[in-house]
Parts: sequence; C-alpha cells; structure tokens
Amino acid sequence: MRKAHTHYCPGCGHGIAHRLVAEVVDELGISEEVIAVAPVGCAVVAYDYWDFDCSEAAHGRALAVATAIKRLRPQNIVFTYQGDGDLAAIGTAETIHAANRGENLTVIFINNAIYGMTGGQMAPTTLLAQKTATTPLGRDVALQGYPLKISELLAGLTAVKYIERVALYSPQEVNKARRAVKQAFQNQIEGAGFSLVEMLAPCPTYWGMSPQKAMDWIRDAMVKTFPPGRIK
Repeated sequence: MRKAHTHYCPGCGHGIAHRLVAEVVDELGISEEVIAVAPVGCAVVAYDYWDFDCSEAAHGRALAVATAIKRLRPQNIVFTYQGDGDLAAIGTAETIHAANRGENLTVIFINNAIYGMTGGQMAPTTLLAQKTATTPLGRDVALQGYPLKISELLAGLTAVKYIERVALYSPQEVNKARRAVKQAFQNQIEGAGFSLVEMLAPCPTYWGMSPQKAMDWIRDAMVKTFPPGRIK
C-alpha cells in the first residue's frame, strides 16, 4: 500500500478491501506481475493506494479491458476491482461473457447494495424495501424486481472456476475474505480460470447510518439476501 490520504468516507468498506488485496499481493510475491483494472466508481482512483501497475476502464468495461491485457500479457496477474453498479449493472454483459469464456482473471466485486459515487441510487443488488435516492419508499419487487444475485448467476456457467461471497462486518469475516482473495489469485497463478470474490461492504454515507450500524446491517440484513460462503 502507498502512503496516501484516503478519499473514502468514514466507515467505507473500500479501505478494508484495498488492504486485503495489497496483503495478498505481497504474500504471494507478485507485486511486479500484477496489473489492476479499476473502472468508474468510488474506487476509480485505487491506483493512488496500490503500489503496483493499474489501468483504468470505462464504466462497466473492466473485464473487457482485463481480457485484452491478459491475452496480450499472459505472464501478468490481472484483476478487476468493481462495484455492484459497475459489475452487475452497466457491465453485466462484459461480466457474464468474460466468465462464460473462462478468462483466467481474478475479480474483486464490492457489493454495497447502492450506487456510491453518483449519489446513492438503487443498484441491481439493492435489497427489497431498502431506501435509496431513486427508491425513497424502498425497493418494491413489483416495480424494480428482486436483488440480482450475480455470484449465483455466474456460478451456473461451466467455465467459471471459483466464486465465493464474503462479508466485511467483523475481524473474523475479514480473515475469511482474505483467504478467499488469496485463493482467487492463486487460481490465476495456476491457470485455473475465472475467479470472483464478492465482498459485502458497508456504505454508511448512502445507507444513512453510522459506521457501526452499517456493519451491523450487513450482518443482520444483507447476509439474508446474499449468504456468505463458497458458491462454486
């Protein structure tokens, strides 16, 4: 990790996720081989915090960019770092087709059930009854449908190697997340194929909660819709 002042809101989950990625990269000794791809979202300037090579991508196109980099430079370890609005909304097509092709990539998927950078609008992963800027009365299944379980969807694809969902609400769960991130990178090093780690992460600002209550909400509400564990 670089020594830089974070731009994230107090209690944001990105700081935890960034640290986990950095620790795993150091542990595996791959900092000279890693290339990160970060598209539009709260983590658009992740390159300010990681001391390894990073590339930018247009909103939703991270896996298309990562596919190109990996095919041109198969010796590198390429991963994307994407939020739910990016990976599961505007980038749904890129996500599904990269997974279906079995691209040898690693995906870190931050699911905070809301659009953070653009003002707290409903995301595909927003929970039923959850209030957002565009669902002020709460998400209504009759109007907006059900939360999209992108990990379960991808797990049904033959070429996908590894899918695991973790939650960042306690030290014990963060340790599980670290192990999952390491496994996802190890899979790519071994040439196993497409791996994705979904992280249930807090967004206190747009959930309208204190950092502690946001952590509790992951534990008490989010996990009911998005149960943690190895999915594939």
